[in-house]
Amino acid sequence: MSIVNDFNDYRGRMNEKILAEDNKVLKRFFNLDTNAYTEGALSAKTKELLGLVASMVLRCDDCIRYHLGTCYELGVTRAEVFELFAIANLVGGSICIPHTRRAVEYWEALEGEDKR
Repeated sequence: MSIVNDFNDYRGRMNEKILAEDNKVLKRFFNLDTNAYTEGALSAKTKELLGLVASMVLRCDDCIRYHLGTCYELGVTRAEVFELFAIANLVGGSICIPHTRRAVEYWEALEGEDKR
């Protein structure tokens, strides 16, 4: 199994458990998060890129993987994602470098999924 499948399977399984508890606040938060990234004055692609750079600066590997996957689905190119990595490192500093390494590994796994 690939790191992409492992991540998506784990995320889906755990989200189901969280939402199954029927906690109103958690459900509303999940809904808010989902709706924030829909088309609006900013495109969904732009919002995902913003989410990705924020996730890198905040150093959340799960969030980085989620946003990378969605960016990939929305047609973000390798060149665009590497420009984003540059901005994230500029804003976040050298502490973002390890997260950039893992982000590149995940991006390459996403690219590899298409080659099968």
